[in-house]
Amino acid sequence: MGNFNTIDGELFEKLVIGGALNLKANIQEVNDLNVFPIPDGDTGDNMFMTINGGLSFLKNEKDNSISSKAEALANGMMLNARGNSGVILSQLFNGLAKGLKDVKSADVCQFCKALMQAAAQAYSAVVEPVEGTILTVAREAAEYVEAHKEENNSINEVIENYVNEMKKSLERTPDLLYTLKEAGVIDSGGAGLLYIVKGFNEVLEGKEIKDSDISDSTNQIDFSKFNENSEMKFGYCTEFLLQLQNIKVDIENFDVKVIIDYLETIGDSIVCYKTGSIVKIHVHTLTPYKALEYVHQFGEYLTVKIENMTLQHNDVVEKKKSKRNSVRKKYAVVTVATGQGLIDTFYEFGVDEVIDGGQGKNPSTKRFLEAFDNVNADYIYVLPNNSNIIMTANEARDLYKESKVYVINTKDFGQAYSALSMLDFGCDDPEEIANNLMESMQDVVTGMITKSIRDANIDHIDILEGDYIGFSDKTMYTSNKNKLDTYFDLIDKLDIRNKQFLINVYGNDVSLEEKEEIRMKLKSQAPTIEFYEIDGGQEVYDFIIILE
Repeated sequence: MGNFNTIDGELFEKLVIGGALNLKANIQEVNDLNVFPIPDGDTGDNMFMTINGGLSFLKNEKDNSISSKAEALANGMMLNARGNSGVILSQLFNGLAKGLKDVKSADVCQFCKALMQAAAQAYSAVVEPVEGTILTVAREAAEYVEAHKEENNSINEVIENYVNEMKKSLERTPDLLYTLKEAGVIDSGGAGLLYIVKGFNEVLEGKEIKDSDISDSTNQIDFSKFNENSEMKFGYCTEFLLQLQNIKVDIENFDVKVIIDYLETIGDSIVCYKTGSIVKIHVHTLTPYKALEYVHQFGEYLTVKIENMTLQHNDVVEKKKSKRNSVRKKYAVVTVATGQGLIDTFYEFGVDEVIDGGQGKNPSTKRFLEAFDNVNADYIYVLPNNSNIIMTANEARDLYKESKVYVINTKDFGQAYSALSMLDFGCDDPEEIANNLMESMQDVVTGMITKSIRDANIDHIDILEGDYIGFSDKTMYTSNKNKLDTYFDLIDKLDIRNKQFLINVYGNDVSLEEKEEIRMKLKSQAPTIEFYEIDGGQEVYDFIIILE
């Protein structure tokens, strides 16, 4: 397209469309950077839907000044912002529009100044700004181009330098935010922003823009991931636009801090800011109705969106399984489990990949090698969780040359649970981490209950085919025709009275009535023990009992 000494509304529109298209083409890569834990939605999708929602406002603005075009885009993005990343992105463009106010065509100095105001606006919109995020990436890149604006002879050079510094800043995000370093990823919001400004650069380099390629791109949520037996763990992502009313408040002097102070008592991840007479509010809370009820005293709602974050979490966990990480990380964990509840529990612990396998369906060496490829890490810790799988895991370890693999000889889920609960990469010593994992599983006792498939006499216990048998490691402790009698006999012989923690992992065939009976008896027989429950969903074992 040639070099531009200024940027008007027409060029600005082309750049934004190019940025949206480039983000759209890389949505999944941005999504895959999400840290597991509490997405409040996929970052790439949220950012694309936000900028895409502003495009119709941008295109419909007849005034071709950059001021009018930027303001129209910012207003449209504010109305369509989704999730934290989308809200922050909308505020970046809101700040850009403020920096370009009353400017018909921006020169290098004006545009650099506007980029600085964009970053400042985004910071001000977040209640507790965190470094190592999209905020840092936007600020550091803006500061760089502002400091070098006298050396830049064109808008092209400003954007190119903005992109290059943003790349460097993005690579530094794990050094600023431990959760990123621990997960071995760069910030997903920053990555989304980089794709947008890369799109700007591609337009300036002559890439043809086909805005007809822009269309809404949303992931359909599978509602089966939250049913009548699900537990609400993560609350609701609650977003709304509030139109302040003169009849209710003094709009000009209204301070949103009164809203922020209240929201902090009922939730977190708060974003709240005022644009003119409209307040944009975002909060994660278990009680969204309280937020709506409180702010109603100040105005009326323009839009309201409430999304079940537990449903989103379960859907994202399902989608993230068995995918190769796009960014190589330092540490990763691979484990083996069967039963959706057990698999989900491991993912919630931060395991990078759970191989679906276990008793009766031991995974192959090839499956382990695939998992090692998928996690894409320098050091990989493998928890096989079954004595019949340890040898296969060791074979895969010996064959794999791309990473250093440590096989932690966990023989059951209880050992893995105990080891993972103490997992800490903070020492940053691969050997020490492996030793800590092995040591942390030593004091746990795991009991298991299942049905016998034949008559036998083991450890002086007479067993009949079809009886429920209770054992730990390779020691048989009890056999009984009644499932719950077997359960209580086993925990008694595993010395429950001298244990501090009990975790019951329930199999598919344990009824609600049986769970309730266990709870009632434990209150009287072991009143001091800390008791937890997991709906494991495993098929072979009716109970996996973890005692520490």
